[in-house]
Amino acid sequence: MTSETELPTRTNQPGYPTHHFAMRFSSTPRGARLARRLAGQRLDAWGIPYDSDAHDALTLIVAELAANAVQHGRVPGRDFHLALALAPAGASATATVRIEVTDTRTECVPVLAAPAGDGGRGLLLVECLATRWDWHPRTDGPGKTVWAVLDVGVS
Repeated sequence: MTSETELPTRTNQPGYPTHHFAMRFSSTPRGARLARRLAGQRLDAWGIPYDSDAHDALTLIVAELAANAVQHGRVPGRDFHLALALAPAGASATATVRIEVTDTRTECVPVLAAPAGDGGRGLLLVECLATRWDWHPRTDGPGKTVWAVLDVGVS
């Protein structure tokens, strides 16, 4: 299911999203790849152009969170969910993009891995690229949502 809505801008609520995208993807490498590609297209349509630093950082964050949902959060027969939201620029002239990836596995909690290991550096990349990130358990069923926020300049 895809939803793309243009919400009215409220001047008294600067965090109100002007754009929103949400879709479910199969918990496979192909689903993760499609999530990254569609997120990149949506960001470009929202004024964060391809090959900009913000676009590259955001698509890398989506790629890492989607790959983690597939590799560590996969439950056979269940999809993962990607949501993007763009909140308008306030007085600081920076907009905020929020990325959320939800899976249905409850026992795998996201943790930062040691940089010396053979793998598990995806969340370290998210930590370095995002303005902030965290996770929380789902309230509407089993699983968790990992989210990241990046403040960006939008033309």
